[in-house]
Amino acid sequence: MSGQTHFGFKTVDEQDKAKKVAEVFDSVAGKYDLMNDMMSGGLHRLWKAQAVAQSGVREGSRVLDVAGGSGDLSRAFARRAGATGQVWLTDINGSMLAVGRNRMIDDGVIAPAVQCDAEHLPFPDNYFDCVSVAFGLRNMTHKEAALAEMTRVLRPGGRLLVLEFSKVWKPLEKAYDWYSFTALPWLGSKIAGDADSYRYLAESIRMHPDQETLKLMMERVGLEDVRYNDLSAGVVALHRGFKY
Repeated sequence: MSGQTHFGFKTVDEQDKAKKVAEVFDSVAGKYDLMNDMMSGGLHRLWKAQAVAQSGVREGSRVLDVAGGSGDLSRAFARRAGATGQVWLTDINGSMLAVGRNRMIDDGVIAPAVQCDAEHLPFPDNYFDCVSVAFGLRNMTHKEAALAEMTRVLRPGGRLLVLEFSKVWKPLEKAYDWYSFTALPWLGSKIAGDADSYRYLAESIRMHPDQETLKLMMERVGLEDVRYNDLSAGVVALHRGFKY
């Protein structure tokens, strides 16, 4: 018997969450990148650049981009890993994966794109130098199980990067709530034709573990020297942990 979990502010059966999340991303895939630019004022590009800067990826590195969506990080990692490296783009959602694969091809990046569940990664133990998940962890049903899988496929000395929306600094909470629950759904309706998916986005951020809780979760799955940086006053946090 399955338990229950959160889908935004709603409580749903665990077995139903993946289907509901899939419906969200099937709906928004075509406008995903445009909406990212509109929602963040382009800041998401700086957040992702910060993740790449802390990745340690260099020529010859093996990199796994989990829930990589439209492939922004995979393309950046591929430029660093070079011809002798490997970058694997993965996502559970076929619509998003197709967007990412096509964008990589358009940029001249030839890399494998694999549809898979982050809680059951089809990769061997101790294989990757770097594993990243950007704006995908909060949508996963069993977050700690997914973090454990990402840790399993890391080689000793490798690092896991988690870039995710987090708890904004307290003086900004009221303004951020107004933006999240009023402006964001409006943008979603006007640009993507889907207010509900962006209302879910705002709710899912509020239900996601805060910075310290996520740090503890990463430590519980065996990662060490776990640290995080708040970006844009805590709107986003970048966590980094190592497998030794």
